[in-house]
Amino acid sequence: MTRTIDYGTLMHSAMRGLIQTVLGEVAEHGLPGAHHFFITFDTRAEKVEMADWLKSRYPEEMTIVIQHWFDNLHVTEEGFGITLNFGNQPEPLWIPFDAVHTFVDPSVEFGLRFESQDSDDDEEEDDETEEEGFEITEPVEEKPRTEAEVVSLDKFRK
Repeated sequence: MTRTIDYGTLMHSAMRGLIQTVLGEVAEHGLPGAHHFFITFDTRAEKVEMADWLKSRYPEEMTIVIQHWFDNLHVTEEGFGITLNFGNQPEPLWIPFDAVHTFVDPSVEFGLRFESQDSDDDEEEDDETEEEGFEITEPVEEKPRTEAEVVSLDKFRK
C-alpha cells in the first residue's frame, strides 16, 4: 500500500489558518496602521452567503476590500462574516475560508494565492488510501550534484 503526504492540502490549511488569525485580530482590535486587505473568493462556493443582486453581478468570483469602512467582522473556524458598503448600501457577507482564492495586504506586499487542485485525481487517491493522508515511498536516489543548479518548483506541482 502506498500513502502520500498531501502537502498541497496541508499548505492550504495552514494558509487559511493564517487568514483566520489575521482577521480574528482585526475583528478584535481593528486594522493596524496602513494595513488593508483584498480578498478574492468564489461566489459559487458552498455556504457563501451574499445578497442575490451581488451574486448576479459577480456570478463566479468577487474581490472585496477591507479597509476604511466595514462592520460586524466575525471570524469562526469555517469562515468569516462581514458587512461592507456597496454604493451606500450595507450588505452582510459570509465567506467560508475554503472559498477564498487570494488574500493580499498591499501595505506590506504580502499575498496568498490558493491554487485549485484536481479533485478527480485526489478522489481516486483517497479511494485507494483512506488512511492517514500521506504516502510512504522508497527514497529516490539522486545523482550527486557537482555545481549549483536552479531547481524549478513547477516539477513538484500537480
